Amino acid sequence: MSEIIKDRAIVEDAWLLLRVASDGALPELPAQGDVIVPLTLWQTQRDVLLARKSKLGVWLAPSDEPEAVAANLDKFAVIAVDFPQVTEGRGYSSARLLRERYKYAGEVRAIGDVLQDQIFYLHRCGFNAFAVRADKDIESALKALDDFSETYQVSVEQPQPLFRRR
Repeated sequence: MSEIIKDRAIVEDAWLLLRVASDGALPELPAQGDVIVPLTLWQTQRDVLLARKSKLGVWLAPSDEPEAVAANLDKFAVIAVDFPQVTEGRGYSSARLLRERYKYAGEVRAIGDVLQDQIFYLHRCGFNAFAVRADKDIESALKALDDFSETYQVSVEQPQPLFRRR
């Protein structure tokens, strides 16, 4: 099993992340186990997924809008947001929308090309779990949550600006 950062701790990841094949084919569902499925699989096999006895998560690609899952947030234990490359930034907005507009209180996980330099900022936007790239040191990535002791701007984690906190 791999490890992730969740709620400021390194934990074992019991979830199976299902990816779309390079030719666009949807992945096969395993018979059992907790799965995080692509949005397209959720949209095409909703009833099958809900009939399973395991926990369910969904992941959003950069082009997917959080609104696509807003009516079903109670069905997902995890909503993952994919960062296929480090320069892709739309996922920051997706997390913020999930937390602020749609009031999602479950796990919001960053997946894909997630690096230590992003962790602090991802957390401020509403992510509470991070699947750090396998070739990177997860211990160092965890420490990145404390890169800065104070922030000026508002965020999901700190809704008051500094001048109001004084």
